[in-house]
Amino acid sequence: MLKICGITDEYFASRAAMVGVEYLGFIFSTKSKRGVKPAEAAKIVAAVRLRASPYMVGVFTPRPVADILRISDEVGFDVVQLHGRYVPADVAAVKASGREVWLLDDGGDPGVTVADGILIDGVKGDQLGGTGERSDWSRVPVVQAAGKKAILAGGLSVENIADAYATGADVLDVNSSLETSPGVKSLDLLASLLRKLNEIM
Repeated sequence: MLKICGITDEYFASRAAMVGVEYLGFIFSTKSKRGVKPAEAAKIVAAVRLRASPYMVGVFTPRPVADILRISDEVGFDVVQLHGRYVPADVAAVKASGREVWLLDDGGDPGVTVADGILIDGVKGDQLGGTGERSDWSRVPVVQAAGKKAILAGGLSVENIADAYATGADVLDVNSSLETSPGVKSLDLLASLLRKLNEIM
């Protein structure tokens, strides 16, 4: 399954959903050039759902769980991705809302968390993911052996998507390689990626 993260544009999101992209991710971080505000995300989600029904993912850097749940209700997220250092009680509280929860991989035992999925992303300095750096693909079978969904991110592009697919990850998470500038996604680049995926599937 394919996830496109860093959604900021209603037209791109709608077209992506209509051609079969299963997950659309919205980033809530003041430090990200791809960050959106709740009202913006809600407008995009509502427009997309008039045409298609992908899973909507809210990506949250550290903030109070009460804020995460409020925004998730406002926008209508199906999945919450906790992108940063969250404690087990935070994960459990979000999961209790009835949503699927993905947690950023910390290199430890993924079996100890109640999260449904583990995001395997690239790290650069003190940046925990969202870097465009290749992640540790060897973590995919480790995550799956623990009974968790493996979401593979970190520098995925048309050039390496076949190899990424071969890892057996449950979700391939693509972001910056589909952009002409930070936050501006290209339908042409998406089409190239989908053509490559169709060739190997």
